[in-house]
Amino acid sequence: MTDADLQAEVEAWLAANWRGAPPREESFGRDPRAEWLAQVRDAGWAVPRWPRDWYGRELSAEQAKIVERAFTAAGAPGAGQDRSNLWANTALAHATDSFKRVIVPQLLAGEVGMCLLYSEPGAGSDLAAIRTRAEKVDGGWRVTGQKIWTSGAMIADYGMLIARTDWDVPKHRGISFFFLPMRQEGVEVRPLRQITDESHFNEVFITDAFVPDENLLGPLNGGWGVLQTALAYERSVMGDMARGARSGAAGAKGDHAMLELAREAGKLDDPVVRQDVAQVIAWRVLNKLNTQRAKAELAQGTSSSIMSLGKLAMSRILHEEGRLRTELLGPESLLEGPDHPRAEDANFLSLNAYFTSIGGGTDQIQRNIIGERVLGLPKEPEIDRTIPFREVRAG
Repeated sequence: MTDADLQAEVEAWLAANWRGAPPREESFGRDPRAEWLAQVRDAGWAVPRWPRDWYGRELSAEQAKIVERAFTAAGAPGAGQDRSNLWANTALAHATDSFKRVIVPQLLAGEVGMCLLYSEPGAGSDLAAIRTRAEKVDGGWRVTGQKIWTSGAMIADYGMLIARTDWDVPKHRGISFFFLPMRQEGVEVRPLRQITDESHFNEVFITDAFVPDENLLGPLNGGWGVLQTALAYERSVMGDMARGARSGAAGAKGDHAMLELAREAGKLDDPVVRQDVAQVIAWRVLNKLNTQRAKAELAQGTSSSIMSLGKLAMSRILHEEGRLRTELLGPESLLEGPDHPRAEDANFLSLNAYFTSIGGGTDQIQRNIIGERVLGLPKEPEIDRTIPFREVRAG
């Protein structure tokens, strides 16, 4: 199919089927756009790079961009999930065929809620130190442990879980990766109050919860490799879609938000302010280009460490934007609440930036990954890397 034929087909399909944004509705884990997303999936537009047997069209990366641009121009969601849907991409790459047949179409249509069950109170930056255990029973596994910093756990149907299944091998080799059903006895979710006075994160207590055999992704004790695929997609999303200001005030979004605020504050002629604003805009443009490069590698089947650059860059951008907004507002930044939207935005961005510098792997961990895997620097010494995990001392 030529590019022109493809563009004509996708535009004709959108003209015949897209009727604008679906009405908002209360949902519990289910995407309110699910009916529309199912149409997009069944037409092959959701994951155009994927094989036809898995709802794709086997398009090249360049032709897939034609589909994505047409959906963007129409304001229609759902295309490009072969780059952005970490749940579906991880399942397609590693799940059993029987489980894929069930879960992948649901994930592409947003029919199930998902969360990540990775970090633990004693294993955050070093995920290989997890102590949540999965023990083999008839037909599946019994899981016991605790997870923390889990976004979306209150509404999730499944959690992508890493658990220890072998305690007699080194820590990276005894981990397995599961899709854990969340709606069962033995899974307790408790919200965590954040500094922004929100509760997007949760702690999850797991006591003898059951996960079926078919929900194991990848080989037994080979979950570390599956996790690297999932983390690459997570960092891609975090580097590309950082959360903006809370108030929705004019000038709160976009690459030129700082310019507008500096002009309103009467400081746009200050050469130091202009340099700071230009730096933030330049970082955003550079990060966008870097993220496109990393996603192109993912589309070719490479689990790219370049994603860490985008994730780290977005953390720096958000912290710098918060600092600069506060500096531009001066004493006004001490105000708070909906009657003071500019100060509300500055304070929220300053506080919420810490979510990006912690979630998905801390800034320090991203620097380690970049140094070792991108720059080829020597690895940091790990005295517990080669000994059985049962012998590792818990601090």
